[in-house]
Amino acid sequence: MPDIKKKFTALFISAFASMLGMGIIVPLMPVYAKTMGASGLWLGLIFSGFSLSRLIFMPLMGKMSDKKGRKIFICSGLFLYSFISVGYIFTNSIFSLVWIRILHGFASAMIVPIIMAYVGDIAPKGKEGRFMGYFNVSFFMGMGLGPFIGGILNDSFGMSSAFIVVGLLAAAALIFTLLFLPEGRNSVTKKDDLQKNPSFKKLFRNNLIKGLLIYRFIGAVGRGPLMAFLPLFAANFGITASQIGIIISSHMLLMSILQIPFGRLADRYSKIKLIIFSGLIMTTALGLIPFVDNFRDLFLLNILMGVGGGMGMPAATAINAIAGKKYGMASSMSLFSSAMSAGMVISPLIAGILMDTVGLKYVFFFGSSVTFFGVLVFYSFVKKYKKQIEKERIQEQMDSE
Repeated sequence: MPDIKKKFTALFISAFASMLGMGIIVPLMPVYAKTMGASGLWLGLIFSGFSLSRLIFMPLMGKMSDKKGRKIFICSGLFLYSFISVGYIFTNSIFSLVWIRILHGFASAMIVPIIMAYVGDIAPKGKEGRFMGYFNVSFFMGMGLGPFIGGILNDSFGMSSAFIVVGLLAAAALIFTLLFLPEGRNSVTKKDDLQKNPSFKKLFRNNLIKGLLIYRFIGAVGRGPLMAFLPLFAANFGITASQIGIIISSHMLLMSILQIPFGRLADRYSKIKLIIFSGLIMTTALGLIPFVDNFRDLFLLNILMGVGGGMGMPAATAINAIAGKKYGMASSMSLFSSAMSAGMVISPLIAGILMDTVGLKYVFFFGSSVTFFGVLVFYSFVKKYKKQIEKERIQEQMDSE
């Protein structure tokens, strides 16, 4: 157990530093792109480029990591991250900004799913929800503090200072990982041919995983425009960059806090119900955004979204960790992240077209409707395979005992 705690602490700190950097950049990107004359469609392309790159490279990196180990990929990604972050300063056109976002997505593909896979490797059976919940704190705390820090840096020292800080954070995470994180032994074992040759086809034979990936994809299509277009929506009411940072940070930080109790709950109760309730809460909050016009109400709706996100994420990542122990941890986690990235490729483009044609508020109506549709699809899918899901749940409980 002490060895597990040491590895977990190193992963937690490295992930927090990298996600803090991402949190600083993302809310500032729409404003930065606007200074270059970006339309709604170009703004969609900027965010889609990052997600498209992740979508292409994450499955490949995940499968390679299941065969060759974790640390080399994490360190390579952080190394690229540090240089690419500073590269934002030297972009002078919308086209170059799209390309640097694509490169940033490539670097991210070597960090996020591989770190999650490492945590999944060391999580004891029956405690996947708890471990993933604790670890998810690093992601959402970093993403939560990032917008607040980014807003302050932008208001106080200018946009360039935010990119420099992000590069320094990635460099610090790289040094920490090199010094304190041992090379993890992945989930591949000599006794299990399935794990010796991780296969996406075998993952897709698991009906619960298929249902979860479909939900993850549709949910990302619905919620994807939030980070890209909420800052523009808030700016219409005179809300400053620092206040926008507070609004987004409140959402992410609450998600971070709730990962621990909902992670424990996911180990004891129905993961499926937690995911469905989470989707319904997000549907409601997104649908109400167009009806608010002040900082307080927008802040409260983001609090509500924080509750919804905090409820569903530990359950979803726990299901993936359980599958990863059978099929290859990084392969499972990369597919989970790829499903989200696929949705994130599509959603900013649709949102950008909606913004240019019918108005910004319809971006959030679209997000709410699609998220609700995702809940319905997920429910119908898991209901169809209810017997299989119950059998897997019973088997999981038996394994934990």
